[in-house]
Amino acid sequence: MPTSTPAQAALLPVEGAGLQVPLAGGGQVEYANLDYAASAPCLEAVADHVRRVLPYSASVHRGAGFASAVCTSLYEGARHDVARFLGARAEDAVLFTRNTTDAVNLLAHAVASTGTGGAGGAAAQVVLFDLEHHANLLPWRRVGARCVTVRATLGESLEALDAELRAAPVRLLAVTGASNVTGEAPPLRRLARLAHDVGARLFVDAAQLAPHRRIDMAALGIDYLAFSGHKLYAPFGAGVLVGRADWLDTAPPYLAGGGAVREVGAASVDWATGPARHEAGTPNLAGATAIAAACRTLAEITPEVWRDHESALRDRLLRGLAALDQGAPGRVVVHRIWPENSQPEDGASDGGRAQGVGVVAFSLPGHDPGLVSAYLSAEHGIGVRAGRFCAHPLLARLGAPGGALRASIGVGTTSAHVDRLLVALEDYLRTGPRLSYHQRDGGWQPVRDERRLPAWAEQYAQVPGQSAGQVGAALAPCGT
Repeated sequence: MPTSTPAQAALLPVEGAGLQVPLAGGGQVEYANLDYAASAPCLEAVADHVRRVLPYSASVHRGAGFASAVCTSLYEGARHDVARFLGARAEDAVLFTRNTTDAVNLLAHAVASTGTGGAGGAAAQVVLFDLEHHANLLPWRRVGARCVTVRATLGESLEALDAELRAAPVRLLAVTGASNVTGEAPPLRRLARLAHDVGARLFVDAAQLAPHRRIDMAALGIDYLAFSGHKLYAPFGAGVLVGRADWLDTAPPYLAGGGAVREVGAASVDWATGPARHEAGTPNLAGATAIAAACRTLAEITPEVWRDHESALRDRLLRGLAALDQGAPGRVVVHRIWPENSQPEDGASDGGRAQGVGVVAFSLPGHDPGLVSAYLSAEHGIGVRAGRFCAHPLLARLGAPGGALRASIGVGTTSAHVDRLLVALEDYLRTGPRLSYHQRDGGWQPVRDERRLPAWAEQYAQVPGQSAGQVGAALAPCGT
């Protein structure tokens, strides 16, 4: 059911555009990737950059050879590209981590270990909402965070948060930059003011915000920020923590090992300061330089063009889902944290309302989201996410404790991808799947699945008890 709005082409070229995938009933179709929120495809510019770097692959910080000098320059230069992309302050530290989860755990370690009462417990003095992704929830729980229950409206939620910030000493407010479930992005400038008014700092989990909007840390008042390369079109196994250096320089090293030290004696160690203090071991050069390349490429897009491209696609999807529900209300439920703030606004996430980025969660009541996602893949070549999105408390609050469906878009998404999803959902609601499905290993699969892995991949994907190359053996169940 295509909408009447103008068609949207991809904003930037990504690896895998035009990829042909098999259908369970036979034949092939171009893959419609609507699962950017889990892992975004690699930008072509990023892949090209990494290919240029690989011939020089050598030790970073530890070699006298020319290749090592090139790698060290690229690695350290990547910090500057990331800082510029995020509008960081000149004195902010840029640390490379494994992913956002690793970055949050590193900051939690630093916050807890530098508290006035010693490591852990009340020394952390952290406040957060209960809507967070597990990566921005569990590390803070471990150090005794105080969790504020989200209220029915954003205004009421901010009032409750302000009251909690003033109720007892607090050092850090930890918030999501954009929900990985609903795409709603709270007003960060206002949150920064609430934190700073009580002498606290603001940490933003930008895993979903950075791939969708330009961020200016200094202008918004963000003290710390983290994101993952695999969500920012640089899937080479790296993440970033950026922010004020004092807590990081004071905290014990996150990892003990080579590279994090100045001098080691028989019974003593003089730890380094700066990023090296927490980056022990051989660093991930490909991951760091890929993130830097993604930042440079995305920075070339005019922020308004980037926002308008995504907003048009998100609105197209929301209107299409609403149209599916018109004939029989209740067939489609779009999940929102604050329903009165469902429409995106212009500008950065700094106004008085929540805005929306290209992430939409929805349910078809009475239909298992795992079955629907399996149907979309097997019969239409569409990739979406089904499950609880590593946000169990939030899904329970939204009335979907068993999970939901999530469609997410990015710079490689086109209006044709969105329209294919809407047509496939309409067919499902009208006539149901054409194929028969059964549950296996916790997930849904077609009873007869003719799809096979690419021939080159079969030899690397042997699963005990499964036929070589069988797609079902590689499919994960409806995840957490």
